[in-house]
Amino acid sequence: MADIRASIDFPLWLQTPPGRYLLAWEQAQIDIQVADVFGFHAVQLGLPELDALQANRMPHRWLVQTVPSNGTHGVMAPPSAEVTGEQVPASAGARAVMLTCDSDALPFATHSLDLIVLPHTLEFARDPHHTLREVERVLVPEGRVIVVGFNPRSLWGARQWAGRWARRAGAMRDASELFLPRAGEFIAPRRLRDWLRLLSFEVDRGSFGCYRPPLQSEAWLDRCVWMDRAGDRWWPVLGAVYMLSAVKRVRGMRLVGMARKKVQKARAAQVAVSQNRDGHREPGA
Repeated sequence: MADIRASIDFPLWLQTPPGRYLLAWEQAQIDIQVADVFGFHAVQLGLPELDALQANRMPHRWLVQTVPSNGTHGVMAPPSAEVTGEQVPASAGARAVMLTCDSDALPFATHSLDLIVLPHTLEFARDPHHTLREVERVLVPEGRVIVVGFNPRSLWGARQWAGRWARRAGAMRDASELFLPRAGEFIAPRRLRDWLRLLSFEVDRGSFGCYRPPLQSEAWLDRCVWMDRAGDRWWPVLGAVYMLSAVKRVRGMRLVGMARKKVQKARAAQVAVSQNRDGHREPGA
């Protein structure tokens, strides 16, 4: 049920002034990150309101929605479009969704994708750990994953926590009084780094953004534009949203102990000495 509530709340919230402010920052940051990622297959998992792959040049780019809009699973592209992984132009009416699936059961083969973008996907997933394991499974070695999420240790996170506390205490009558969508479990960046490290990912890029206060008025948000510049310089880890980019590392096998000694002896036994016609001896394999 958490996925369904998120699908109702989050798209509506993104149409508000703070939602548009958030999308603008995320679009700019993701465009920078995906522009130099090369390969053949890229996937954006969730949040169709954001075009996370528009700056990427891979020939096959997928938009996957994690919540079916009509209660069924399957391809949502028009009948004239072949679902081969190629991005369908927006004029064809299929920009919103190409595939629908569960985030913890991705319909892709193991080691088949070069890039996966998760814009707020883990926060609204039924099992974020399982979703990350699925991402690790389908990524090729040295493939890249980009995760975007709300920072609970920020002004926005504090405002959301205060609203949830007031709601539990009975001081808040309507969940719409919360600043952020009521569904979802916000994951701290340090916690996400630990999860990625356990799955053999190496985080090599990251950034924070959206330092303006949790205000609903667009006019007041514009008045606080100076806080974005100040936040980047003076309190960067307190941004309302963060982005982490990580590479999947696959360690090579290394023989140690008795097994390594046996291999060295076997290689030494393969070296033979041959004799040519002149009686000279020369080594040969």
